This record gives sequence, structure tokens and C-alpha cells, in this order.
Amino acid sequence: MKLIHQLIVAACLSLAIGCNNSVKERYNSIAPEVYDTGIDEMNAATGTHTTSDTIHNTEEYDRIVENDFKEAKANPLSTFSIDVDNASYSNVRRIIEAGQMPEKGAVRIEEFINYFDYGYPQPEGDKPFSITTEVWDTPWKDGHQLVRIGLQGKSLDYENLRPSNLVFLLDTSGSMESPEKLPLLRDAFMMMVDNLSPGSRVSIVTYAGSAGLVLPSTPVDNKKAIKEALSGLHAGGSTAGGEGLELAYKTAASNFIKDGNNRVILATDGDFNVGISSRSGLMELIEKNKGKNIFLTICGFGMGNYKDGTMEEISNWGDGNYFYIDTMKEAKKVFGKELTANLFVIAKDVKVQVEFNPAKVQAYRLIGYENRVMANEDFNNDLKDAGELGAGHRVTALYEVVPVGVAFKNRTTDKLKYQEPGKTISGSDELMTVKLRYKPLDSDKSLLIEKPVAARSIPWSQATKDSKFVSAVAGFGMLLRDSKYKGSLDYKMVKQLALDGMAGTDEYKTEFLSLVEEARNISSK
Repeated sequence: MKLIHQLIVAACLSLAIGCNNSVKERYNSIAPEVYDTGIDEMNAATGTHTTSDTIHNTEEYDRIVENDFKEAKANPLSTFSIDVDNASYSNVRRIIEAGQMPEKGAVRIEEFINYFDYGYPQPEGDKPFSITTEVWDTPWKDGHQLVRIGLQGKSLDYENLRPSNLVFLLDTSGSMESPEKLPLLRDAFMMMVDNLSPGSRVSIVTYAGSAGLVLPSTPVDNKKAIKEALSGLHAGGSTAGGEGLELAYKTAASNFIKDGNNRVILATDGDFNVGISSRSGLMELIEKNKGKNIFLTICGFGMGNYKDGTMEEISNWGDGNYFYIDTMKEAKKVFGKELTANLFVIAKDVKVQVEFNPAKVQAYRLIGYENRVMANEDFNNDLKDAGELGAGHRVTALYEVVPVGVAFKNRTTDKLKYQEPGKTISGSDELMTVKLRYKPLDSDKSLLIEKPVAARSIPWSQATKDSKFVSAVAGFGMLLRDSKYKGSLDYKMVKQLALDGMAGTDEYKTEFLSLVEEARNISSK
């Protein structure tokens, strides 16, 4: 009995040390000096070899109900708010690289799709964005078609950037002490400071037990003061996220720059546990600040107790966007490039409504965007909130379409008694019409753009490289979610689709190939 006890203890110690080494090796590949001043000091002080990541996992993800096919005769309209987030992809990448498969709720396919660049053209004239469409044969289901809708925001004029009034709202609670959280956060925000436009100002609000103003609004010219304030941050205490949000919005409002870019940037693991901590409470707080042209960006950090669902929902509610930072490489992508552009909103409340032609389309389904679907009547209602589009940002949506004449069983209702569907169907050769509504920054009245899409599908062999690659990304998300519509998809097919869609040496697309292979290996065990 004593021997068994000793063996169990030895196994547990071995597991703890192994987990710690795994975390350390991952972070050392990015910033070893940060790791050494984080976990190693804590372990030396406590005499242990454990980290917050070796304790039981309390990550939280919301349940996602996959979009089903809808019959075009009975439901010709599909409406949704754009989504510029891509946090789901980088978070799932982190999970797979750690040797595990993600929960289904962690996989938001639209965020996978929108992680990548598809080479959309710049808008012409005074339009804030261009619209690109393409139709091609679905590789995983014979007879079906995929329709890609792409928006490209007008790029920044870097010679004439508007100044920014930014409030860094930083979680410094005890849950942020591990190396991939606060240490990485500090480095990421220092990088961002180096990329801000002249005339910009930065304030820093932290929250841990209670919220406080660490740095009053400071000109970005004084980088030394801003970086010193960031360097002095340390983790400890509980998480008063609601109080922090309230102070951050108040600070942003008191330093508001007219015709400038005013934004709160929240960095956290999402574990709000003091004061206003429920989603409803946090959203009520954000609701009070809507309409003041103060936008919200959320950057998620860490693992083990990560609260993805909370951050995704409050990001949507706060007219913001949502990133997940797991490595310094991802921090460079977000803070050095994407976030700098996304700080500048060029169109508000951007909504998409697609009208399908029942003469050509038997059924359709929107791939992803489950949390962004809107009522059809909300499209023309300017009081209904929707997503914002940042300068230079791109948005991609994908539909799977079943053409008329293709065998398909999806009837969920009885035959209509008082209608005979199909008698007044248009003879148009259009597959569908894409309609977009958006508000210019200086207006509360939306403008409408329409673009018809011809009912001509390209064979898979002739589809563009970008269409082939986006097929692979969508297919990967469907496999991870074990979608009931995955058809003949498997990891081998996804990898081949991605290879068919590779062009040039895009490091993120190359990384995608490796991620697919890792997921394949894990799933085969």
C-alpha cells in the first residue's frame, strides 16, 4: 500500500513538472526573459513546480447552434451583422498546439475565415469599402455551391491620420500572473505605443480588487512615461472588471478628441469576479456609453481560466472587435498591424442582407455568424446596432447553396394550404442580390449598396486561389465542430484544399497547414 502511494505521488509530481516545462518551452520560444521573471520567481518563492495552468481548467465557451439550411421559397432573405473578430482562430490554434482538441463552442467559423487575407481590391470613389463576390462548386458536397461575399475597407491615409484618444484598460488581477498573460500583455502594448499616430494620447486604467488610473492622459510623444507605467504593472487581487470599465469610459469621455478616434482597449483573461461581473451587468454598463463614439476593443490573453464567451458577447455589444493574443508573433500581427488600422472606424452599423432567387436557389445556409444573425426587418431599421468596419479591414462571409434541380431533403414544415410557392418567381438569371447598409461616421442615417450575383458557378478546378483557401478554412472549422453538413470532409481533404489555395509565401496560411496536420494527428489518437 505504501509503495502504491509513493508511485502515485511520483506520477503526480512528474505530471506537474512536465506541464510546467511545456508551458515554459512554449513561452521561451517567444520571450524567455519574460518567462523567467514570471513563473520561475513564483516557483522559487513557493518552492513548487506548478503554474496556474497546471490547476484544473475552468475555461468557458458558449454553446453555438449551427445555422441550418433554409428553403429559399419560404425564406428568401438572410440578414446578419458583419463580424471583424478573429479571436476564435488564434485561441483554437493555441489549444491544438497544446495537444488537445477544442470544445465546439470555441470554434466560430466566421472568425477562422476572417483571420486570413484574401486580396480584395480597394474601394473606388467615395465608397468606404468594396464588395467582391464569387461562386464555385462545393468540394465536400456534389451539386452544392459556395458563395463568397468579401468587403474591403478603404486603407488608411498614413500621411493624414486622425489623432487617437486611447484608454488601455488592463487586467492586473491575480489570475493574470502567468507568463502568457500580464508579461505578454506588457510587451504587446509597448509595441502598440510605438505604432500610434502623432497627436495621440494614452491613458492607463488597471483593475484588481478595485480600479485605478495608473496613467492620466499622456501625449504619445512621451513614450518613456507610457512605457514606464506599463513596466510597473504587477498582478494581484481579484477582478473588478465592471468598475474598471466604468472608469475607462469616464476617462475616455473626459479626454474626448472631436473628429478623432476615441477607444477603450480592454486586455484581460475575462475572469470578472468582483462588483459588476455578470454579462447583463457589464452590457448595461456598456449600453450607457453607446452612441458617444467611444468604441471598444477586447484583447484576450492566457489559458486555464479563459472566459471566451463573456468577452465575445461584450465585444459585440460594445461596438468593438475582439482578438486573442497567445504569442509574441500574434501580438506583432495584431498590435503592429491590424489593431492600428482597426482603431479607425470608417463605417458604423454595417449590415448584410442577401435575397436569394428561388428560381435558381433551392436552399442555402450561412456558414458561421450564428451570433450575428439579425431579424430581416432589422436591416432597414437604423436604430438596430450592427458591426463596425475599420480602415483597411476585410470581412468575408460564406454561403453554401443548393441549386434548383439538385436532390435535397430539408422540408421541416407541412405543405402550405393558402399559398402555392413558385408561381411568381422571377425569370432573372441572378442567383441572389447582396445588399449592405452602413452609416458614415458623421451620420445616424444609413446608406444602401446593392450588388447582384449571377447564377454562374465556377468548377472547383477554375476557382481562384483565395476561394480554394477559404474553402479549406471553412472546412477545417466544420470538422472541428463535427458539423452535420461536413459531407465528405476529412483532414486530408482540408489540407489538400489549402494547398490548392496557396499562393506566395503567406506565413499565416503556411502555419494553417501545420495546424491542420496537428489536429489530424490528435484526432487519430
